[in-house]
Amino acid sequence: MDDRYQPVVSAFQERFAAEMQEFRGEVTLILAPEHIVAAARALRDEFGFDQLVDVTAVDYYPQEEPRFHVVYHIRALEKGMILCLRAPLNGNAPQHFSVESIYPGANWYEREVYDMFGITFSGHSDMRRIIMPADWQGHPLRKDYPLGYEEIQYTFNYNEINLRKPRPKD
Repeated sequence: MDDRYQPVVSAFQERFAAEMQEFRGEVTLILAPEHIVAAARALRDEFGFDQLVDVTAVDYYPQEEPRFHVVYHIRALEKGMILCLRAPLNGNAPQHFSVESIYPGANWYEREVYDMFGITFSGHSDMRRIIMPADWQGHPLRKDYPLGYEEIQYTFNYNEINLRKPRPKD
């Protein structure tokens, strides 16, 4: 691990009981969901991490628990550092805390995570769909979401697919 990350990692392990993982130079801190807002505020105010790069999620279905991880990448521009925060969430209707009050750019990222994974963010100013239509059922990036498969038509299977195509009623 790069020595620049050591003060952040030590402080987070002590304050938030964070678990540190490193892979190919990327440092990841795994925190309990209830600590994510305080951790983001500490990163911004105490350690100079001033830019939220992205917020996304991972679905580990059919793994037992935790099913989801909410993932944050936060950058310290002056120091040239990027830190990854992860918060594991249980259940099929997961809730998480919004960091929008700390990093205003999280607004659209958190809406995207809600839209695609169904993770709601409490404290968010406008929690509604951003990609899918408002009346859409389900969350397409969940691993248990049904795939809408349509076979591609080629010259060798033209007749077979043509028979199954829906036609307007006469």
